[in-house]
Amino acid sequence: MKALIFILCLFHTLSFGQAGTFIVEGKITGEKIPPKIYLIYNSGDRTVIDSVTITAPLFVFKGLVAESRHANLVFDHQGVSLNKIDPKSADMLNIYLEKGTLRVAALDSIAKASLSGSELNNDYQHFKELLNPVIKKFNAIMTEFYALPANQKNLPEVQANFKEKYNAIGTEQKQILTGYIKDNPNKIITLDALRALGGPEPDANAIQPLFDLLSEKVKNSSDGKAFESLLNKFKATAIGSIAPDFVQNDQQGKPVPLSSFRGKYVLIDFWASWCGPCRQENPNIVRVYNQFVDKNFTILGVSLDRPNARQAWLAAIEKDKLTWPQVSDLNYWHSAVAVQYGVKSIPQNFLLDPEGRIIARDLRGEELRTKLADILK
Repeated sequence: MKALIFILCLFHTLSFGQAGTFIVEGKITGEKIPPKIYLIYNSGDRTVIDSVTITAPLFVFKGLVAESRHANLVFDHQGVSLNKIDPKSADMLNIYLEKGTLRVAALDSIAKASLSGSELNNDYQHFKELLNPVIKKFNAIMTEFYALPANQKNLPEVQANFKEKYNAIGTEQKQILTGYIKDNPNKIITLDALRALGGPEPDANAIQPLFDLLSEKVKNSSDGKAFESLLNKFKATAIGSIAPDFVQNDQQGKPVPLSSFRGKYVLIDFWASWCGPCRQENPNIVRVYNQFVDKNFTILGVSLDRPNARQAWLAAIEKDKLTWPQVSDLNYWHSAVAVQYGVKSIPQNFLLDPEGRIIARDLRGEELRTKLADILK
């Protein structure tokens, strides 16, 4: 259930207004009518989980909403309860709840249901249908990759081949999303397209011009204002911006300001002792540091280690031979610097020039070495 509910962390509301009743009317036909169906949505700061035991092919959910919001309908085909449903194979449909009646017609599977009675949901379903071709292509590539023998998956030529295929699909998806945004500036669903295009850490410089195309009605909706606020936050750490200054303590408890590194190229490296991919990348960062440390370059490590994990942090620094400055407030994902920089996943890094301007981000492996070799000639 935790994985299913986690999806709701990404849910958002759309337009403010007076509270009204939402009704979700469903009809299930076919040979696989489930014994139970769940409706999951956020209301304020709590997650609402409603359920209906199906004794006939019909079901109804009712409730109050003051604003449109995302929700999930989940079929419990085995009657095992929500917390035992595997999120990876869950039969689930994402919808919008809004004032009025939404009609759902499902044949065996809720994921393939048709919707009627809601213009907002019709727009949302159309948007998802536009993305279905690239989703199918991506799934086919993943199936192809996982079918390979284990000894072939890590071969450089195999990795490069699949990366090229994946990037091609990404380019196709970007074109679809960009086209939808330009063609539908008056639809609130366009904000979903912007989220999909920008991802969890959007490039504000690329997304802002598309946001500016939206109608004033969409931009001034509560969801539009929330998205603009997010963009403004990421502008502060966009390429070309002066990196926001911060001060955190190092291993000895000494305050270390970012501004104290002015005059050098600096890689702000977000990592943690518990982060497997971070630890795997550390040997590469060590090599890069050793190669360029005498060429006006340094690294500032910012750890997202947990509270009470100081010893794990210190042990990882020593074991991985991280000889550059390290800081942390040991506050996990609530790390003040991670919040300030909008860091949602690690490893992640920002490369700064001697003036403190962000000139690159998320450089790893050979890409990081090549970038530094180019600018530190």
